[in-house]
Amino acid sequence: MDTLTQAVLLLSAHFGKSTPGEPRPLGPAEYGRLAQWLIEHELEPQDLLLNDLKAVLADWNDSRISVDRICFLLGRSAALALALEKWERAGLWVITRADPAYPPRLKRMLKREAPPVLIGCGNQSLLSTGGLAVVGSRDATTPELSLAAHLGTSAAHANLTVVSGGAAGIDETAMLATIEAGGNSVGVLADHLLRTTTSKKYRHGLIEDRLALITPFNPEAAFDVGNAMARNRYIYCLAEAAVVVATGDGTGGTWNGALLNLKEGWVPLWINRNLESTAGGAALVEKGGRWLPDGDFEVAELLTASETSLAQHVPHNAGPAPVTIRPTHVSDRADFFDLFVEYAQQLTRSEPRTPAQLCAALDLQKSQVDVWLARAVDEGRLRKLTRPLRYAPADASSGQPSLFR
Repeated sequence: MDTLTQAVLLLSAHFGKSTPGEPRPLGPAEYGRLAQWLIEHELEPQDLLLNDLKAVLADWNDSRISVDRICFLLGRSAALALALEKWERAGLWVITRADPAYPPRLKRMLKREAPPVLIGCGNQSLLSTGGLAVVGSRDATTPELSLAAHLGTSAAHANLTVVSGGAAGIDETAMLATIEAGGNSVGVLADHLLRTTTSKKYRHGLIEDRLALITPFNPEAAFDVGNAMARNRYIYCLAEAAVVVATGDGTGGTWNGALLNLKEGWVPLWINRNLESTAGGAALVEKGGRWLPDGDFEVAELLTASETSLAQHVPHNAGPAPVTIRPTHVSDRADFFDLFVEYAQQLTRSEPRTPAQLCAALDLQKSQVDVWLARAVDEGRLRKLTRPLRYAPADASSGQPSLFR
């Protein structure tokens, strides 16, 4: 193992049970701050191992991450060696954000909050295939389990990877149905990765390279509510669209994960129409989710229907004269946010538009548009104008160069 991977593991990974009161490994956001500081100082994580640590960190100042905490974490080399030996014997691999195999979707969507380390087993290449996330609660009804299995089988036939959480109930049912139908699946586990990789139910998929099981946590960790909640974002960000098959009435991990996805605008969210009578399902649709189509449909349409629906909503009452929308470089399997930006840029090229005009033109809810507009400005892809509030392409002639190009 190279020194870069060793340094990242020492800084961010858990090795067995920790002693009460000892410093915690860095979380994704904390590691992101340290990594950014290292970049700004033309350093890399392994430089913390190869040089005088106190001297290297002389200018470091972070209220949550003390130099003493960093020194403690980097001093766990013995614990790291024991953990690596055990993981390697079990067939586990480790990839960091610097590795080519690290899924680019996680880095693109989560940026500095992408997990520094992924520990897994199986086919690493599946982490970068996108596909369909299928999620739901453990306590599911027979019809809900049947729908999960149908989605998994249909995804396999459409050559789409199914991404889920590996938990009993909806997650496991969708993943196993995909594998049994000859398809590929990725499971993002919150606990017991080491034990799960030896499970008989997943053996077939692992042997045939049609399954990857990963975790950003200790592969020997027991169930933890915080870890289960945190991994939801990784499930969504590894996929291109998601289906909520079963959820509670506005509570629980599945509902909160779906709500976070809508808030962040990661991927299109489809809701099992049988949840229409539940408070949880109705609330998700109200916040930007869509009801899953009734009857027979091609599962691949769930990834591309967003493009179709946007293309059908050419501006007709948005104020300024309508424009013809012709995507120039968005692929058939584009990320929904990227597709939104493409259309927004074309809609605003001749004249800046207000958020209300964009909502009307694209038939999207204001809460979703506000999130994506803020992100597009953040990434230097749209410009925010004031008095009144309007948006225009970042490359429009304005005398204001983009800071992110």
